[in-house]
Parts: sequence; structure tokens; C-alpha cells
Amino acid sequence: MLLDHNQAEADAALLQLGRRLRDDGYRFTCVTPATHARVNARHQARRAGNLRDVFGWSRPFPPELISADELQQLHTAGVLQADGQLLRSTVRWSSLDDLLLVHSAWPTDSQDAVFFGPDSYRFAQVIHDHLQRSPKRVQHAVDIGCGSGVGALLIARAAQHAQVSAVDINPQALRFTAINAALAGVANLSVEPSDLLDGLSGTFDLIVANPPYMLDAGRRAYRHGGGSLGAELSLRIVEQARERLAPGGTLLLYSGVAMVEGRDALLEAIRLRLAGPAFSWSYKEVDPDVFGEQLLEPGYEQVERIAAVALTVTRNG
Repeated sequence: MLLDHNQAEADAALLQLGRRLRDDGYRFTCVTPATHARVNARHQARRAGNLRDVFGWSRPFPPELISADELQQLHTAGVLQADGQLLRSTVRWSSLDDLLLVHSAWPTDSQDAVFFGPDSYRFAQVIHDHLQRSPKRVQHAVDIGCGSGVGALLIARAAQHAQVSAVDINPQALRFTAINAALAGVANLSVEPSDLLDGLSGTFDLIVANPPYMLDAGRRAYRHGGGSLGAELSLRIVEQARERLAPGGTLLLYSGVAMVEGRDALLEAIRLRLAGPAFSWSYKEVDPDVFGEQLLEPGYEQVERIAAVALTVTRNG
């Protein structure tokens, strides 16, 4: 991706801030939006008292709380905004093992928000488990809807000989992924704008995706899965991936499904799309009950629970 001078300067400042936080031992485990809201609603959480409050909990802070050069880096990066007499960072930094990842601040209300949270940790575990047990050497991989880039980063670090693409329709996601890759010292990862796999050529040994799977009234890209109950994007990924897997190649799809009267409509649709001898696949619930607060939203009146699921599809031959 080509950047103008101002954007390159802003990205360099954000990268430098990430390096400083990492070197200072900063760590933060990102929680669900509902948990974040409950914690930040506590009286003692009204304003930041340390760096975790500023860059993890997204709390407003007085300028003197952080160093002058960190303040300048936030300003140059274009991720600093006023909050009354205080300031607020419009990005968060979260930890995944030894990785430090930049993503959007809480609350993630904007259309171009880049989400990272408990789903990201579960998605990472699905990828890690596959890479540990798969005998196939990965030469060409892609992370569809890369968000903060966690999937692409894990693959690129585990298979340093591989060409790894991180694609998204959200320019902010591509920006954050590029910064996170630079912070991790990963050189075999490229970021490219693409709607699923439409902008890419060739076949892949490994395709990973953690698509949105909710119905979202604001139709935010990181959250809205489409269809009657959020499964449309997951099914589009399965349909495209089955045509683009190399022989022996694998799709890892981490998603969610709204269960109605015990029925898993996503699994039923996947069975139809993967029928026949061309593919071997497995499907399992990773967590039977996630984002329970979503059941209060319009469209979920008949939904009993939302389950996190993992689909593994391998092209035979």
C-alpha cells in the first residue's frame, strides 16, 4: 500500500508508541464490550490513573499522566481527542502472548472500528492448534477480514518462508495490521484491500477468517454478518474458499451461530455446501454461550444462545 507523507508519519508515530509500550512491559487483556462497559462504569474508573487505563480501558486522562513524547506520538498519529478538560486515546493496545496489537478504542461505535477481543483469542487458539498438528507446509496463506491482523501475524511468524496476505475492506484495519506486523518484526506479510478473496489470485494452502456474525443495526463492518441471523458472511467465505484451496489446503473459519430451538442453521448450510468427496471437514462448538447481551437486540427474539464455532475444511487430493 502506498501512503502519503502525512499518513506515513502518523503510522511511524503509532509504531514508535507501540514499541515504547512493549519495551516498558505494558500488557492488557481485552474483554468483551459488555464487560468493558461494566468495569468503566465504576466510580473509580471515571478517569485514567496509569497506562493500562489509557491504552487498555480507554479512559480519559490528564495530559500530565503520560510523558511528553508519548503525548506527541499520539498527536502525530492522529489518535488523540479532547474529552472535556481531559484527553482520550482513540486506539487501544492489547496483548496476545508476546504480541502487542493496536486496535480501536472502546466503545467501538464508528463504521471503521477495528475490533479485538475474546473472539480474537479463541481464533488465535484455533490457528495455533492447526499449525501444531498440520503436516502440510504452508507456502501461501490469507487472513480474510484481517481486522487487527492477528490471524495473519500468527501464520507469518510460524511459517516464515510463507507468503501471507492480510485482506480487509476497511482501510483502518489494513493500517493497524501493517503497524502490528512492523511491531512484531514480521516481513513476510502483505496487506491488501479486498472483499473476501475477490482481489487476490491463485490458490492457498491456508485460509483463515474470523468474520462478524451478529445482526448490527448500525451495520458496522466488524460486527454485521448479514442474513437473517448474521451467518451470511461466514457462508460466503466457505463458498469462496472451497474454490481457492490448493490440494491439501485448509480453511479455518472461526465464527458464531445463533441457535433457535436447538437448531444450528449455519451447520446445516455448511453440510450442503461441502457435500461430496472433494472435502474433508469438521465443525465444533468452541464456546456454547457468547455475547449473551446480544439476545436483547431486535431480531434475536427467538434465539436461545449464540455459540462460537470452529470449522476446518481441507481439500482432498
